[in-house]
Amino acid sequence: MKIEKRWIVSFALTAIVSIVALFWSNISNAIFSNGKPSGLANNFLPADSYNAADTAWVLTSACLVLLMTPGLSFFYGGMVGKKNIISTMLQSFICMGIISVVWVVVGFGLAFGDPILSFDSVLESGKTVQHSILGNPFSYTFFEFIEEFGSSPHKQMASTIPFVLFAIFQMKFAIITPAIITGSFAERVRFISYLIFITFFVVFLYSPLAHWVWHPDGILNTYFGVKDFAGGTVVHMSAGFAALAGAIILGKRKNKGHNPVNIPFVLLGTGMLWFGWFGFNAGSAFGVNGDAVLAFITTNSSSATAMLTWIFLDRINGRKVSALGACIGAVVGLVAITPAAGYVSVSEAIFFGFIASIVSNSIVNLTRMQKLDDTLDVFACHGVGGIMGMILTAVFAHGEGSSLLHGHGGNLGWGIFGHHMIALLTVSVFTFGGSWFLYKLTNMIIPLRVSEESEHIGLDISQHGERMGPYSDTSLE
Repeated sequence: MKIEKRWIVSFALTAIVSIVALFWSNISNAIFSNGKPSGLANNFLPADSYNAADTAWVLTSACLVLLMTPGLSFFYGGMVGKKNIISTMLQSFICMGIISVVWVVVGFGLAFGDPILSFDSVLESGKTVQHSILGNPFSYTFFEFIEEFGSSPHKQMASTIPFVLFAIFQMKFAIITPAIITGSFAERVRFISYLIFITFFVVFLYSPLAHWVWHPDGILNTYFGVKDFAGGTVVHMSAGFAALAGAIILGKRKNKGHNPVNIPFVLLGTGMLWFGWFGFNAGSAFGVNGDAVLAFITTNSSSATAMLTWIFLDRINGRKVSALGACIGAVVGLVAITPAAGYVSVSEAIFFGFIASIVSNSIVNLTRMQKLDDTLDVFACHGVGGIMGMILTAVFAHGEGSSLLHGHGGNLGWGIFGHHMIALLTVSVFTFGGSWFLYKLTNMIIPLRVSEESEHIGLDISQHGERMGPYSDTSLE
């Protein structure tokens, strides 16, 4: 069998990263003659100042969030046709490999490293506030800080747990975000091209966006006051708009007509996602505290309400009550509550799930959206769910000066609501336009779409030489 150059290059890049990692300490000392670029000692608290209970909970939450990616692979894998189940599941699963490496090398630094591109503003009180746009990619390359500061909390970010645990927890979010995108172009994307795109996506879109929202000096945090408790903006909106761009650029499948191959897989995946989402949202409190408990119950309440709303709405509109609909509705509720999980009451969370389910259900069933061929309705569920979550958070989030209903001095907070809407538009344009460019760039390197023959055969066999069940007459021989 002839080995294509693209795979030799891929192996060589992995080898280079592995060797550079081994000697990074010497390399960085040679490059940065004035010492480490991040001034590490100034960033950390004493090593023994972490809280054991908080650390245990975030460790557990990181495991729960990681479980969501295999859960997503089952969720998506059960929805596609029988010739593409393994390829669809692998596209999610492989993110645990490639994104983990990218995050350790440059992703975490870009998202949470010391600001290298920023500007200042002066408040009425005379205080100067920094608004950062990008982190230093070399601040935490290869997590070299572990050797000296492995158990030390960061002064500003999750200050009761070791900073390396914060980095690991954030890694799990970076892993699942590109995995979410895969549902939009399932059954027609070339695997090697997909790997290139998700690498670009995490480096150039996800990490900067995480910096804007979650870094203490991030511009959407300090300048616009955006509330995103656990990733409605960073994860779901970015994935949703990237999915929309992908569905448009890759075009329609040659044969859209098929039944979901395995509904029990979808049910299993939904259960894993729901279970893991407690770590996703409640873990984002970074401690054993009231915010974690609130996020736990609001997450469950929103998802439960959205699931019921979806199936009842389907029946009202003449569709059967389906297991698939129940699963999709539950996930929409989880998406919608994510940005507000620690900021709203249980009763408000129920409303989040109800409204988001109605809107997403309506978008899914729009004739225009069905013509688009977003294979698994990623934009309608994650993109629209994330948008609804951000809008509702801007209306209901508790705390003075946090939302429309909780403005300064008991007044309506039209200013902060307006800031959220500006941020929503900015994120939408940035992620959709950026993804569009990255798809085009990837396609110039290696075509994104498989051949018509490979698509007809199915990606399981044509891309991976594997199958779910016995071989049919569709083979490459």
